[in-house]
Amino acid sequence: MTQVSSHEPGSFCWVELSTSDAKSAREFYKSLFGWTVNEMPMGDQGIYYMFQKKGKDAAAMYEQMAQEKSEGIPPHWNNYVAVTSADASAQKAKSLGGKVLAGPFDVFDAGRMAFVQDPQGAMLAVWQAKRHIGVGIRDEPGTLTWNELLTSDIEGARKFYSALFGWNLKTSPEYTEIHVGERAYGGMMQIRPDMRGMPSNWAPYFAVDDTDAIAKKAQSSGGSVFMQPTDIPNVGRFAVIGDPQRAMFSVIKVQM
Repeated sequence: MTQVSSHEPGSFCWVELSTSDAKSAREFYKSLFGWTVNEMPMGDQGIYYMFQKKGKDAAAMYEQMAQEKSEGIPPHWNNYVAVTSADASAQKAKSLGGKVLAGPFDVFDAGRMAFVQDPQGAMLAVWQAKRHIGVGIRDEPGTLTWNELLTSDIEGARKFYSALFGWNLKTSPEYTEIHVGERAYGGMMQIRPDMRGMPSNWAPYFAVDDTDAIAKKAQSSGGSVFMQPTDIPNVGRFAVIGDPQRAMFSVIKVQM
């Protein structure tokens, strides 16, 4: 088990599902990844569902408020980056041409955060940890292992994020790897013409033991397979999946 006790600034530290149907999503992910669920009441903001693997926090979920649903905001996964100061990071995002969509604000005593949007329209959250560091387990089946940006402007995204988070980028014509220090945490790629107008967006990858079996299970449980299991040479086998509410994520069996 790969346990985590802290997250280096600039690394992805948390993922959180914003869904239109918490009951359905809860059962889907419990079955797919073997997650257990702790419910945390938040008063008039509903329930925050903490997903756990082997007793460690692995991800979370909340049901969208009525206003979000009425505005047509689609279900999606929020991706969080650890920072030393949510306020400073939000201000810097603005100075680099991004937007601050919400915050910075305190999340009880768990931490302080803000939602920011890059110049191409992709959204992520910055997280200044207090009581809650983020995931307590990663890089094993059923847990977070990678975060990926699909962007309409790869050059612009490289410039924005390397300045915002100090990421070291390993670039090639096909892909850009995100490194914090010597460790790779995620990647970026240009949206291809065949992706039919997909907006710029961040999405998580979860590690699995068998990509094909998980893709079949997702489909039989009411989800969709947006990209069938595919081999990435010298990396592993992945698939792009949508849950029953069509929130998108990927799964990967990493080549050892």
